[in-house]
Amino acid sequence: MIDRLIAFLVLCIVLGAPFGVVLVLTSDALLSFVFFYPLFMSGIWMAGGLYFWLRWERDWNWRPYRPPMPAGMPLVSILVPCHNEERHGEETLLAALNQDYPNIEVIAINDGSSDGTAALFDRLTAEHPRLRVLHLAQNQGKAMALRMGAMAARSEYLVCIDGDAMLDTDAVNYLVAPLVEHPHVAAVTGNPRIRTRSTLIGRIQVGEFSSIIGLIKRSQRVFGQLFTVSGVCTAFRRKALDQVGYWSLDMVTEDIDITWKLQRARWTIFYEPRALCWILMPETLHGLWKQRLRWAQGGAEVFLKNMFSIWKWEYRRMWPLMIEFFLSTGWAFAVALSIGLWVLSLFMVLPPGMNVSVLLPPAFTGMVLAMVCLLQFLLSVLIDRRYEPAITRSLYWIIWYPFVYWIINLLTSLLSFPKVMLRIRRQRARWTSPDRGIKELT
Repeated sequence: MIDRLIAFLVLCIVLGAPFGVVLVLTSDALLSFVFFYPLFMSGIWMAGGLYFWLRWERDWNWRPYRPPMPAGMPLVSILVPCHNEERHGEETLLAALNQDYPNIEVIAINDGSSDGTAALFDRLTAEHPRLRVLHLAQNQGKAMALRMGAMAARSEYLVCIDGDAMLDTDAVNYLVAPLVEHPHVAAVTGNPRIRTRSTLIGRIQVGEFSSIIGLIKRSQRVFGQLFTVSGVCTAFRRKALDQVGYWSLDMVTEDIDITWKLQRARWTIFYEPRALCWILMPETLHGLWKQRLRWAQGGAEVFLKNMFSIWKWEYRRMWPLMIEFFLSTGWAFAVALSIGLWVLSLFMVLPPGMNVSVLLPPAFTGMVLAMVCLLQFLLSVLIDRRYEPAITRSLYWIIWYPFVYWIINLLTSLLSFPKVMLRIRRQRARWTSPDRGIKELT
């Protein structure tokens, strides 16, 4: 009961913060926050991404040079949790088995699949001696599947990928090398690349993962802490996982939670853009909505889990992540409040300072936002084209990002935060088969 009361009070604060801004600083300040906060964050991402490139990426050897070979070539366990992956599971496992890194084992965890996944995995096990399969009788969720795979693994280094992801042939080399070279590194997250791009939604995501997610990962690495590893492609140190209790079973997004747990335990997490992993993403509005709502809910869960205990001095490097998440959520509610005030202004006379006569930014402000947005896209393409030369084709489609993804991300933030805070009790997070897109890149 106390937890629910605290959650309700926090909800009131978050919901009421933008309204309080209106009362104290007028609607002009609210609109300034709505328009200039994305501008400010875009500048942060570009500066961090550019520094990351200048400091590390610019001097990296690239194909046809050989990838790094970790000292001693230790055994690496590739964990592949799967649920109903009959269609894509074989290509995923074959890509994992065909790594340039010679000393690997692949462990597929069939998490209560109801299709032909079990039969497929059994056939592949008979054909490939380095492949092992764990069959779970019931759907236990991805976190439990990863736990079971980690318990069965024989290596200190665990590369975790999704059941529909295809690792580049040298991805394991790049993911594991920092773990071997730096004892304080707990995880290395890779560079997911989209291979479903037959619709506008799919093509926009190609640019999003480079211009938005890629720059965010780089800038967060520069500033010290990552908000989340990529659940589709990350290598972990078993010792670090064991220290923090592995993946939580009741979190909707286990990748965000394990990132915060490791960093709170003073482990370091690296971002390795050379570790490429080709993934499937939703290409319909329904599939995209479900995915982004889950991501937003997972972020809200981690925020609430850490909001009271993170303010100790020992966790100071995590403070920027908390502040940025709070401001991002507040921005979503500020946008909603601005729209509400604008609608009310059409039908009634509001008190002085609360009237919102127009939602569109002034011409100069709008031009600045558009130019900064375009500059961000161009910078990300220049950085990422070494990993995917055809990325320049996505620049045209990424201009539609604000019209499609900003609206969806705004709505998911508005819905997920109250949903998480007012939830009565936590339950084990189980998965369902997501939208895999319509047509894959060939």
